Amino acid sequence: MERREVIKNIALMLGGTFSAPTLMAMNHWEQSTRPVSGVSAFSLTENQQKIVAEIAEAIIPRTGTAGEASPGAKDVGVPAFIEMMLKDCYAQPEHLSFMEGLTSIEQAKFLEMNASERLGVLKYLEQETKAEMKARQVKQTKMGDNDDHEDIKKVSKGLPFWRLIKELTLLGYFTSEGGIKASFEYVQIPGKLENIKLKPGQKSYAY
Repeated sequence: MERREVIKNIALMLGGTFSAPTLMAMNHWEQSTRPVSGVSAFSLTENQQKIVAEIAEAIIPRTGTAGEASPGAKDVGVPAFIEMMLKDCYAQPEHLSFMEGLTSIEQAKFLEMNASERLGVLKYLEQETKAEMKARQVKQTKMGDNDDHEDIKKVSKGLPFWRLIKELTLLGYFTSEGGIKASFEYVQIPGKLENIKLKPGQKSYAY
C-alpha cells in the first residue's frame, strides 16, 4: 500500500480524531520532504528526547510475552518520528505549545518519577487537555461576534502538548511496518473478497 493511502486510512482507523494542524502536517509530509518554511527552528535536547520517548512508550507500550510480543512505540522509532514531524511539518504555534508542555514536564523531573507517578502526570494532562479543547470549541462557536473574533485572532495558540504527542504517537506507530504488522494480519495476495468471522484475538486484515 502506498503511503498516500496509508495516511488517508489512519484517521479513519482511529475514529477520525486527528486535529486540523495534524491533518495539515500529514498532508505536508505526504507531498514534500522539505520543512515548513517561515517558522522558527525546532529541536529537542537529549533529555527532552528521552522524555518524549518515555511518554510515547506509555501511550503504546510493548506488550505480550517474549515469544509473542508486540512492539512498543520506542521499538518502531516513534520518538524520532515525533521530532521529525514537529520540525518539518508543523508551524510555529504547535512548536511553542509543544515546547511549553514539554518544558513543564521536564521541570517536574518526569524521568526521575516511578511508573505510578508518571501515569498520574499523564492522566492529569489528559484531563487538562480535554478541558482546554472543550473551552476552545465553545469559544469558536461565537465567531459571529466581532469582539470574540478579534480575541481569537489575537491569541493564536497551538494544540496542547498532550494532544500533539498523542496524535503523533498513534500516527507514527500505525504508519510503521512494525506497528502495522503488530496490529493487522498482512495478506500480500488476497483471495476473493468475502465476509469472514474473526476468531477471538484474531487481527483484522491489511492488504
